[in-house]
Amino acid sequence: MQKIKTGDEVIVRVGKDKGKSGRVTQVLKNNKILVEGINQVKKSQKPNPNDGTQGGFVTKDMPIEVSNVGLYNPVTKKADRVGFKFLEDGKKVRYFKSTNEIVDA
Repeated sequence: MQKIKTGDEVIVRVGKDKGKSGRVTQVLKNNKILVEGINQVKKSQKPNPNDGTQGGFVTKDMPIEVSNVGLYNPVTKKADRVGFKFLEDGKKVRYFKSTNEIVDA
């Protein structure tokens, strides 16, 4: 089980986008994630008439390290650390370390 999953709301803790928040669109293998609207770069793209794509500059989301983001806690309205614990029925769940509330309801 991972601490940050696809669809989670995260806040960037360090870097050029510090303080910005967004939703995780993809979790990559090498401890990196893609967050919509975060770590955007402009890339040049060649036109491809077969696909119908135009050439020019496109804005693209680049991966960001998982350690540079924190899961958004709606109670405290801040980034929070996440831990794991087992419920009485044996189910493993994520919880916020500051408030001890379960993330996955």
